[in-house]
Amino acid sequence: MDVTQLELVLLCVAALTAGVVDAIAGGGGLVTLPAVLATGLPPHVALGTNKGQSVFGSFAALVRFARAGLLNRKLATVTFPLGLVGSFLGAGLVLLMRPEVLKPLVLVLLVIVAVFLAFRRGPPPGERPAPPRNRMLALGAVIALLIGTYDGFFGPGTGTFLIIAFSGLLGHGLTRASADAKVVNFASNLAAVSLFSYRGLVLWHVALPMAAAQFMGGWIGAHLAVRGGDKLVRKVVLLVVTALVLKLGRDVFAG
Repeated sequence: MDVTQLELVLLCVAALTAGVVDAIAGGGGLVTLPAVLATGLPPHVALGTNKGQSVFGSFAALVRFARAGLLNRKLATVTFPLGLVGSFLGAGLVLLMRPEVLKPLVLVLLVIVAVFLAFRRGPPPGERPAPPRNRMLALGAVIALLIGTYDGFFGPGTGTFLIIAFSGLLGHGLTRASADAKVVNFASNLAAVSLFSYRGLVLWHVALPMAAAQFMGGWIGAHLAVRGGDKLVRKVVLLVVTALVLKLGRDVFAG
């Protein structure tokens, strides 16, 4: 199980691109996972190696958003541990049922998200009053646990669902929602990396060069989100949702 030098270079380019996209709107796995699978690695090794590099991108984006003052640290103290727990629970669920059963449901949810973003009217989420602190923390805990579990179990669209949940339920602007989403993203990725590493399913000599590119991409993407604001995040989220709908739609109807 190995890749050529040329394949490794191309994987790093994919990781850089994915890091940028994922930091803004989620969906970086749409770029990296097919790229890793295209090298011919077994699916379980490809999944582990992909998680091994993606955790660095989510960490870079998290740090950049924190430096910009967009991270709700009180909320993070709740969402990080619950995102971690949720991811472990989701990974355990894989042993009980096949993740593929979720594809039709996720496809429908993504279409609803796309329509919600495309035709939404009224003031941006950031202009609505935030819920009381205790309610905000409770809602954040539920979001982190449920979507963290989904990420550990199935995964596609996790970052995008987190952004929509933090925006729609907590009244955050899309940029701030993207920042808060990265806390859960990083936690669930960390849990996944721990599991895959324990099982020896991460090719670190492939994952680490990709991780360097993913880290750079995550930092650039978060910087673009900070500079571009909600308008940029909304456009990129729509693009990612469209790509996810097309991919899952093909998987469902082809299967």
